[in-house]
Amino acid sequence: MTISLEQFAADCHDAIKANPGTAGREKVRDLVKQVLADPQFVATYLPPGIPERHVLYEDPEFGFTILAHGYIGPKGSKPHDHGPSWAIYGQAAGETIMTDWECVARPTDTEPGKASFVRDYVMKPGDAHLYEVGVLHSPERKGDTRLLRIEGINMANVKRFPYEVVQASKAAE
Repeated sequence: MTISLEQFAADCHDAIKANPGTAGREKVRDLVKQVLADPQFVATYLPPGIPERHVLYEDPEFGFTILAHGYIGPKGSKPHDHGPSWAIYGQAAGETIMTDWECVARPTDTEPGKASFVRDYVMKPGDAHLYEVGVLHSPERKGDTRLLRIEGINMANVKRFPYEVVQASKAAE
């Protein structure tokens, strides 16, 4: 049976209401995995040609936002966190090489933060990963990809500060 966006959003809401901490967010990550395993959900809400950032739902009580993302061709980003928010990335199509970073120094109003390489891993269709508040990561996509992402708050108008890499790999130590 296909899961509707409305049911998925309600299930996410219930998980966060039952436990607003990490355990609730881990439940939401599991729900993301479930909808990514539903071909009809992916075809309906994450079809080819979706824009890079498309809001599907914003929860009126808790503020979490469900987004669809579509990327054509290669694209990546520098190490970043989601400011005051957590985020869950769920891979719907294609592959994303994710890099985890250790925060060496947080950014200030005048200086970028500093990040040190921890590990790389590949997210394949059906994978979902939770990034807690302040956790640094960076995606790299070598081809077309689509993903479902949930932000703890809608990050569209939240100012974020840059990070620069101070150690690119453990081998460089």
